[in-house]
Amino acid sequence: MTVHIYNTLSRSKQPLVPLEPGHVRMYVCGMTVYDFCHLGHARMMAVFDVVQRWLKARGLRVTYVRNITDVDDKIIRRAVDSGVSVRELTDRFIQAMHEDTDALGIERPDMEPRATEHIAAMQRMIGQLVERGLAYQDAAGDVDFAVRSFPGYGSLSGKSLDELHAGERVEVDAAKRDPLDFVLWKRAKPEEPAEVRWDSPWGQGRPGWHIECSAMSCELLGEQFDIHGGGADLQFPHHENEIAQTEGVTGKPWVGTWMHNGFVRVDEEKMSKSLGNFLTIRDVLKTVDPETLRFFIIRAHYRSPLNYSDDALRDARSALERLYIALQEHAAVPAAVDWEHPLARRFGAAMDDDFNTPEALAVLFELASELNRSGDPALAALLKGLGATLGLLQSAPQAFLQGGTDDADKAWIEEQLRLRAQAKQARDYASADRIRAALLERGIQLEDKPGGITLWRRA
Repeated sequence: MTVHIYNTLSRSKQPLVPLEPGHVRMYVCGMTVYDFCHLGHARMMAVFDVVQRWLKARGLRVTYVRNITDVDDKIIRRAVDSGVSVRELTDRFIQAMHEDTDALGIERPDMEPRATEHIAAMQRMIGQLVERGLAYQDAAGDVDFAVRSFPGYGSLSGKSLDELHAGERVEVDAAKRDPLDFVLWKRAKPEEPAEVRWDSPWGQGRPGWHIECSAMSCELLGEQFDIHGGGADLQFPHHENEIAQTEGVTGKPWVGTWMHNGFVRVDEEKMSKSLGNFLTIRDVLKTVDPETLRFFIIRAHYRSPLNYSDDALRDARSALERLYIALQEHAAVPAAVDWEHPLARRFGAAMDDDFNTPEALAVLFELASELNRSGDPALAALLKGLGATLGLLQSAPQAFLQGGTDDADKAWIEEQLRLRAQAKQARDYASADRIRAALLERGIQLEDKPGGITLWRRA
């Protein structure tokens, strides 16, 4: 089947038809590296990890680029306040980002360009916009894009110039010819460190945020490519501005499909530092295992809002346990997908329909139920194989189910199991039940089976 994706630009689902048959080129706006990744970043990176995994599962070659913004006002301020160089600060948080994404099973993109490595490409693009009358150097020395010179401005976000002129999310700057215009090149300020100053035809300075993604994506993927993604918060102004400046240079339709993942809320409130509900990935991973967090993220459709709560995480852990319990007798069975199996076809149809992970996961639970009834190793292989396309179910079942058990816990559990075995052998079932209850109080679920007992840790 053909993969259909909701295109934010057309506001409809449409078939993915790569410009180069069999090869999808995808660019996703990545991190601005001045702090640890938060839950919103986790969602964005997990969503597009699933996208690239699924496209590969459908036999497509994927070139996936996710950039790193390593020069920016916030980065410079944080570096100065911390008494370190910009490079030292950004290296630190790039390493932290990789630690977080590796923990969540998020595969590294094929290319992860840093903005500071592509300054020349940005300057070339800005120069072309100036030559074509689409950009100008303003009274403050910055180079700005003239928004009214681009007829299609607002097509992605659905915002008209009249709405924008009324003041919606527009920075007022007297140096600009028009308050709607946005910066392409920022003139260096005296207090800024030398490492963030580059020579240019417009004086020493550094690029604006929007031009970074246009230049890097075109340099690495070409002037036209298939998918551009990012969080819904980037739709305007970032992605709108990217379209204007890129198509202003090339004169061609730039991106085939625009994808935007939904927002993350915490206990039904917007996540923000001011509300005290701002959660980094590593905050969350102190209390929950990484695969549960990944499962929690992808069990919601990528375009829907995602509400984080302790209850939601506990429910995600419990649901994921049900899948692993089905696999625990089949740990040695290799993952394999028989795409002719009716449940595999249903799973594929769900994922082909705009990456409908809730429906795809529902199929996995049906498959787990069938596996529990039949014990068929082929179903275990299928469950593992389909799970792999989502980055799930690749751990050893017992290791996952007993996750979080330290050495002291293990020694205590082993002693309880020994005492329980003795009690059962002596037909002292009351003592055996008390031990089961003691284990449960410590979060350890015990299940008697014909071949022995199974333990797993409850969330």
